[in-house]
Amino acid sequence: MSRIKRQVYIVGALLWLASCGPTAAGSGGSDSVSSTQDGSSSETPTSSATTVAGSSSAGTSGSVGTSEGTSAGTSATSDVETTGCEFICDTDMPSSNDQCDVFAQDCPDGEKCVPFDSDGDGAWDSAKCVEVTADGEHGDPCESEGAQSGADTCAKGHVCWNVDEDGVGVCVAQCAGTPEQPVCAPSCTSCVISGDGVLNLCFTGCDPLAQDCWGGEVCIPEPSGDRYVCVLDASGGMGPAGTPCEFANVCNPGLMCANTATLPHPACGGALGCCAPFCNFEQPGDTCAALAQEVPGVECVPLSDEPVECAGPVGLCSVP
Repeated sequence: MSRIKRQVYIVGALLWLASCGPTAAGSGGSDSVSSTQDGSSSETPTSSATTVAGSSSAGTSGSVGTSEGTSAGTSATSDVETTGCEFICDTDMPSSNDQCDVFAQDCPDGEKCVPFDSDGDGAWDSAKCVEVTADGEHGDPCESEGAQSGADTCAKGHVCWNVDEDGVGVCVAQCAGTPEQPVCAPSCTSCVISGDGVLNLCFTGCDPLAQDCWGGEVCIPEPSGDRYVCVLDASGGMGPAGTPCEFANVCNPGLMCANTATLPHPACGGALGCCAPFCNFEQPGDTCAALAQEVPGVECVPLSDEPVECAGPVGLCSVP
């Protein structure tokens, strides 16, 4: 991991999942992901203890490591010794209310195992079997009956995610395998585990340069820094370059909340982070020019030492 990348991820790492599901509430603290455009909590479920399970793609299991479909968290570290889970693992303590296994999908024929909010407290905390009523696959539009019901129009092994006030969202595949070795079949996806292990979703990777996420989402680095994922856009168009930030997803699309050591903008003094634009380090053009006039030394610096699957030559306008 490059020096610039290590600096960037000081701002964010763990509470990633709290911002993108059927509207999960974001968690406070450095670089967690906000679930609303004003940074406040929504009334729909949040993932309680977020376990970011490692990335896997095209049906292969990745290392277990890493963020409500869509959120990001506390301080990241580049020197974590992986022993099954890179951040917090609580998947060995399933909820006593679980009726099924979201990984094994062990419900009777015609049913699927889905996460739900068992007590209406705004958190996905249990799993149950519900009838499969439709065949929506990963990326297809869907309808949800709500977090307490768990029923939706997605196929077995999928749940309706990023649901709006009308109950309309998009189908997201659930991880297969095990919590220790999750598997995601859709290409360019990473398994993220939360809600005491009942929320296990394959979030689609994306390209920060293209900002090719589904509507209402923004493409930013995942907590482990191994790839890029789509999370709720909570910027409201109010997070241009050089804006102070505390959450990973409150900067305008095409930017991310970077550590102030990476972007020491005068306007961000005393803040946890500062909104910095992504740039193409192979063809930077004038992407960083305006920011460089405000912060001497800013240039387009690669975010990764190695190519990232499904993404272009992503850099960040920052100080090397």
